[in-house]
Amino acid sequence: MDISIVIPLFNEEESLNELHEWIVKVAQREGLSYEVVFVDDGSSDKSWEVVQALRANDPCVRGIRFRRNYGKSAALHSGFQLCEGDIVITMDADLQDSPEEIPEMVKMIRTLGFDLVSGWKKKRYDPISKTIPTKLYNWATRRMTGIRLHDFNCGLKAYRLDVVKSIEVYGEMHRYIPVIAKREGFVKIGEKTVQHQARKYGTTKFGMERFVNGFLDLLTITFISKFGKKPMHLFGTLGMVMFMLGLASFLWIGGSKLYWLWKDVPAKNIAEQSTFFIALTAMILGTLLFLAGFLGELISANNPSRNKYKIKEEI
Repeated sequence: MDISIVIPLFNEEESLNELHEWIVKVAQREGLSYEVVFVDDGSSDKSWEVVQALRANDPCVRGIRFRRNYGKSAALHSGFQLCEGDIVITMDADLQDSPEEIPEMVKMIRTLGFDLVSGWKKKRYDPISKTIPTKLYNWATRRMTGIRLHDFNCGLKAYRLDVVKSIEVYGEMHRYIPVIAKREGFVKIGEKTVQHQARKYGTTKFGMERFVNGFLDLLTITFISKFGKKPMHLFGTLGMVMFMLGLASFLWIGGSKLYWLWKDVPAKNIAEQSTFFIALTAMILGTLLFLAGFLGELISANNPSRNKYKIKEEI
């Protein structure tokens, strides 16, 4: 099979028929064998009924339906587990991603050797409440990860099959799939300017909480990328620095006390000096950071599966 198209969706019943028809037209024109994997993320409308009807008329349609809304990362992860095409395309279900971009993205992977090609919506048709936070988020992600993409959050991406089978997408980490892929050794990451369509049906699911969560997830993925396998390298270093500073201060205070006693000069009681409590606090914090590092190492070594989702139905 040439391509698998994974489409996470949540309450997008109006757009699914049109999107499916568009994908089929492009695939047949280009001579691409395909499958379309719709992942219904707990929709409350008739989205799943539409998927069932599409499957009845097209054996290349596959579907997963969650019992409740888990989020886009869960939908992508489950779709990745199911897909079989040599190249995996992800796109949103709201018709803002154009299937006309698929052939060129497939070509970039096949002929140019990219592991991953990310879309860049250079000209957007989103409200300013979405575009400004997105620009800030992309700028911060480029600076912190070193991956020079303009639009990390673009839903339209193409991957080699072994990329999606080698990565784990959980929580809300779908924004950082290029970062996760790079961490797993897939370093040839490309970008393609893609056409952004104005939303035709429904309303955007974007909220300001996603903007806040995006930056928190950026800190998480940066930490995991650098210290996920060796948390002691971070916590141990911080703990050692704090403990040594506290110990040095404590030795200085104790040495000063002994010096003045040797000189037979009245000295201030150690417990009455604020420096003593600062040194003691630093030593305690250093010890706690060491313990956090050890606990992190234990958790990392015995990490349970984080991707178990209750699927109501599969076709």
